[in-house]
Parts: sequence; C-alpha cells; structure tokens
Amino acid sequence: MNEAVEQLYQQRLTRYVRAMRREKPDRVPIRPFVAEFTAKYAGYTIQEVTHDYHKAFAAARKCAADFDWDAVVPNMVYVWTGLVKAVGIKYYACPGIEIPPNTPFQYLEPPDDQAHMRPDEYDELIADPTGYLYNVWLPRVTTEVRAQGETTTYRNNLSFVRGSMAMLSYFQAFGDQIARLRQESGTPSALSGILKAPFDIIADKLRGYRGLCMDMFRQPQKVLAACEALTPHLLHIAASGADPQRNLPVGLWMHRGCVPFLSPDQFAKFYWPTLRQIIEGLWARGIQTLFYAEGEWNANLKYIAELPEGSIVYHIDRGDAFEVHRALGGKFCISGGVPNDLLAFGQPDDVKECVKKLIQTIGRDGGYIVDASAIMQDDTRVENVRALTEAARLYGEY
Repeated sequence: MNEAVEQLYQQRLTRYVRAMRREKPDRVPIRPFVAEFTAKYAGYTIQEVTHDYHKAFAAARKCAADFDWDAVVPNMVYVWTGLVKAVGIKYYACPGIEIPPNTPFQYLEPPDDQAHMRPDEYDELIADPTGYLYNVWLPRVTTEVRAQGETTTYRNNLSFVRGSMAMLSYFQAFGDQIARLRQESGTPSALSGILKAPFDIIADKLRGYRGLCMDMFRQPQKVLAACEALTPHLLHIAASGADPQRNLPVGLWMHRGCVPFLSPDQFAKFYWPTLRQIIEGLWARGIQTLFYAEGEWNANLKYIAELPEGSIVYHIDRGDAFEVHRALGGKFCISGGVPNDLLAFGQPDDVKECVKKLIQTIGRDGGYIVDASAIMQDDTRVENVRALTEAARLYGEY
C-alpha cells in the first residue's frame, strides 16, 4: 500500500470521526452523498450506472479522487438492475426499461386497492414478519415468485437462484470497492450498515402511505403492534452491517415521519417509540446512527433531542439549519444544509457564501460536516459541487 495515500486516508478518517463525535478536527470534513451526479461527472448515462454497478463504482471512485473529499458512500445509486430484475421486483422503475434512460430510478407506490399488504393482514405480519414477507408479500411484489397454493414454475425456482447470485455478486463487491477507495485515493467510506424506521417499512413497502394513514385511524393498535414486531428484526439488520471498529455510522433514511406526512402528535405515537428503541439499542452497542432527516423535521426536534448524547449524526434537509443547531447542536454532530436547488440552479459564488455561513455559524465549534441537504442527482451542477468543495477548504480550517 502506498504510504502517502494511507496516511491521507487516516487523516481523513480521523477528521470525519472527530466531527461525528462533536469534536473539533483540524478542519470541517466534506462528505457529499453523490448519486447520479457521479454518472454525470464521470461521463456515464444514468442507465449505465444503474444497469452496471461496476460503472457506478468507477464513477464514485473518480469523484472521490478528483474532488479530494473526506468520505463518500461507495455507491449511492443503490438500485442495481441486475438484482431488481433477477426476481422481477415491481416497485422500482429502472432507467431505459420502464422510464427514459436518463431518468433516475423511481419508486412506484401501488394504487390503494392493490397495496402489497392488505388491511386485514396485520395479525399475520405481527405473528411472523419473516414468514409473512416470504409467503405473502414477495409473490405480490415480483413477477416471478408464485404465491402459496399456486403451481410452482421453472421461473419461480430459478428466480431464487438468480436473486441469491445477484445479491451475493452485488454486496460482496462493496468490500473491494471500499478497499479501492482507500488504496487509490485515500478516501474512507461514509457509512456501514443500513436502517429504516419500522413505520417507514410499513408505509413504503407494505401498506402504502395512504393505506397506512387510514389504518392509523381505523386500527391504530394494529399499526403500533406491527411496528413493534418489526423492531427487533431491523435492529438486528442494522447491527449486523455496522462497522466493527465503531467509527462509521449506520445510515438511516427518514421518509414518512415528518410534516406534512404525519403531525407531530402522530409522529410521537406511531413513528418515534420504536425508532428510538432501535437507535438507543445501536448506541448501547457503540454504534452511531446517521439520522438522515429527509424533508422538514424541525417540528419534531424536541423528540429527537431526547436521544442519548452523541448517538446520532443529524442531517439537515429542508429544516432550518440554525433552528436545528440551537435544538441539537449541544448534543449531536450536524451535517448538510446546503440546499439542493441552490446546487442545481444557483451560481458558484452563492454556493460558496452558503457554505461559509454554515461553517461560521453551526460549524464554528466543531461537530459539523459539509454536504448538500439531500442526495445529489444529475441536476446538480459540476461547477457548484466544485464551489462547495472549495468553500469548505477555504473557510473550514479550525
């Protein structure tokens, strides 16, 4: 291993970890969650990086090397067509197949009367979440898997082989990708492991948002019991994928818990109790959670402030960054806050001014990481990402 590159890696990892621990490193780290932007920068189409994860990995490595960032996600274009199509998953639209080739993949929520889980199936899910997903849910969300009682087929049997091989191929490739980022450009991985809130699992993949909204009024105890039934499984998955060294956080992408999807009272009753249990369970194991607060979460900051000090890194999307800092800055590292519309439609000087203000206010005492508000897709301008990076280097020295 090149000693200079390894030294750079250790410097960056130390900088990143110290910031996440709400300490003051030598300078503010940059950890951009770049997705389809990497394709645009590396000269690939969105279809290419979705269909061929080797190209997606190469694009991520090129961005990491050229922009000199402190940490990146090894691949933020997380849908790989080879895995999605191996079993014929219906709820993703892939570029060049269901949607135009230069459109990022889309999540397709079914009509209310075709929800992947019916309103009278809560008891079955609660009694055996794994059994329900295999026996009932999987046949509904795929084109190949046959339901119980139906005649099995060659394509049904083959789909499990294809799906297993595709999953192994994809996820095992991340080890080499992380090693190459370290060896080639001295760039640490930004995350290890993944988590979703129990409520979001039900809303995103089972009942659908509208169906779940009705359930909260018609059968609230079933919704609560389902969230509780999913909690130990989600905690196990998150902990299983966590960084053994306890340096990197588990990624938690927040979906349907913020205003206007839920009122603060609904958040406190349905969403928060089980998610808080998981986050605290991870922290008891020494594992931080990256609380990626997509949308506007400021109405719920008082609940988030109840978490143990240092247990999360709070990522700002549409919430007021300075209100977030006042509410949470004394307990948690904060990241993000550079608006995506500014990065897509603004001018480089405006981006630099925004980054400067964030660093000199919420980042003045450490515990801040520069990033866009949300994942950067192909509408992000290259010159504005350069401006974000340059501003962080210029104003981020402590």
